[in-house]
Amino acid sequence: MRARRTVAALFLTASLALAGCSGADAGSTQDNKAAKPAAQGAKGGGYQADESASGARRTPPKQPVSLAPSHIIRTAELDVEVKDAPKALAAARRTALSAGGHIANESTERIDDTHVTSRVVLRVPQEKYDAVLAELAGAGKLLSRKADAKDVTDQVVDVESRTATQRASVNRVRALMDRATKLSDVVTLEGQLSSRQAELESLLAQQAALKDRTTLATITLSLSENEDKGQQAEDDGPGFLDALGGGWHALVTAALWIGIAIAAVAPWAAAFALLYALWRWAIRPRLPKRPAPETAQPAPLPVHGPGQG
Repeated sequence: MRARRTVAALFLTASLALAGCSGADAGSTQDNKAAKPAAQGAKGGGYQADESASGARRTPPKQPVSLAPSHIIRTAELDVEVKDAPKALAAARRTALSAGGHIANESTERIDDTHVTSRVVLRVPQEKYDAVLAELAGAGKLLSRKADAKDVTDQVVDVESRTATQRASVNRVRALMDRATKLSDVVTLEGQLSSRQAELESLLAQQAALKDRTTLATITLSLSENEDKGQQAEDDGPGFLDALGGGWHALVTAALWIGIAIAAVAPWAAAFALLYALWRWAIRPRLPKRPAPETAQPAPLPVHGPGQG
């Protein structure tokens, strides 16, 4: 009996212990459940409402990835046939200036006194490149068109990086010069500063050139007037006026050559005339006169008296 009571007491003690542990676990679970709303309330009512409505926690939106801007050099060449080249050239100038560009180069030539050709180089902003190119191509009859686009983004980034590095190097050398106390150190640092500044200026010049070429596009426009084919056909056939013009041209050419020959002989003729005048009026009178040669007298005729045969 006593053994049974002891076993029962031990069983009761173990049951109470297990009940206590279960109660502690339940209490901790309830405390955790109570702590979650408090923590969620600390985050804000709106966030809790959204979380309870969706049943899952929302992930914050991803930031858009910013791509590096591309740097492109655009060039184009247009060959357009127009009725009036000077008017078309003036219109091309107005188009470039209105787009915010400028005229880089321009030349005009008259060929055979029949038609005019012009060539102009325009620099226009990249954003107006397509519009300006379309307007110039529609100014007349498009004979040829060539466009090119070269991506130099890597080159621009490389030059910018090298420029920043070189500028920092120059600043470091200047800082060292400010702290230098020995003359030898100052001389050495001055040499380093000069070479690094020269390299920095070269990089800055490359950077400026790339910026200009990538900011402004280059358009080369060639304008030519159409020739009158009917007039050319008439000119191909000979006529009275052509013959008259050819004869007159031959006459003028012959007269020109005769004049050239006379002009070439004139100095010699003038020299000979001067020498002859000098001899005739200055030298000849001073020469001794030669005696006149005696002329033979004719023999007298015999006189016959009367009665003489």
